[in-house]
Amino acid sequence: MFIIEFFRVRDTDQAHATLGRVEHDTTELEDAKVRARSLFGTLDLPQKPDALRVVDEHGEEVFVWSPEGRRT
Repeated sequence: MFIIEFFRVRDTDQAHATLGRVEHDTTELEDAKVRARSLFGTLDLPQKPDALRVVDEHGEEVFVWSPEGRRT
């Protein structure tokens, strides 16, 4: 199981504001990455996210992605 988190990044101090979370029930990180990127532009969120991260079942960050290669 993975949790996909979508967030905004404040330019002044790189603070993150989480916009939404989606659970993805798979054991394969690659499947979670594909799902996360596919949801990035299509998920209905209150604001457009700057980036996403994938967290494993232990709460460990295992993947971070931004469409512009933005530093997060």
